[in-house]
Amino acid sequence: MDLKIKDIVDYLQVSEKTVYRWIKEKKIPCYRIHHQYRFSRAEINEWILSNKIELSSKALDLTLAKRPTNFADLLQKGGVHTGIEGRTVIEVLQNAIKSIPNPESIDPEQISSALVNREQMMSTAIGHGIAIPHPRTPLITNIEDASISVCYLQQPVDFGALDSQPVHTLFILLTFSPKRHLEVLAKISYLCQMEDFRALLEVQATQKELLAFVRDQEMKWHNKAAEN
Repeated sequence: MDLKIKDIVDYLQVSEKTVYRWIKEKKIPCYRIHHQYRFSRAEINEWILSNKIELSSKALDLTLAKRPTNFADLLQKGGVHTGIEGRTVIEVLQNAIKSIPNPESIDPEQISSALVNREQMMSTAIGHGIAIPHPRTPLITNIEDASISVCYLQQPVDFGALDSQPVHTLFILLTFSPKRHLEVLAKISYLCQMEDFRALLEVQATQKELLAFVRDQEMKWHNKAAEN
């Protein structure tokens, strides 16, 4: 339980009063330990995604590892894939896994099953036509196998998003550790709050175009971290 009330206040840019109200109404996952409230970073990140909570820049800072993951490198490895067919969530996930690079150490069927099971527990749609399918816990054990794949669907599919918009773009995450997993989730969520980035996804931007945007943004994150 690594977060306190003040961390949640910074994380979500809300008042302490709001956090205490959420606790009282049981709207946010928390634990009472030695008469103090504590929060699990992993549970809070899942809660953010499932409730379409907007991340602040401070929230991104809290998720970054001491040696941040290079998002652009992961995206370059996973690639950008177009024309993913399917009329249902299960169909597009299965077809997406067939299109993206898969680690030799893992059966693609295992990855597909993990994504479907996670989706059946709770939609990974974050609004604006975007979903982030990912296993609930990392499947890969070799950091060299980590990747982020962008998949453009041939036709939008209903993922049960809170904003009711059908999904046109998937970010499929294969990450190495829980901490890296949450860091990448936070970065994608933060990027997808940017109108310019969403516009690129809506027109099915190329891998080169997405990489240019991401590298520029990562440079800003790096400079900000250096200032702090």
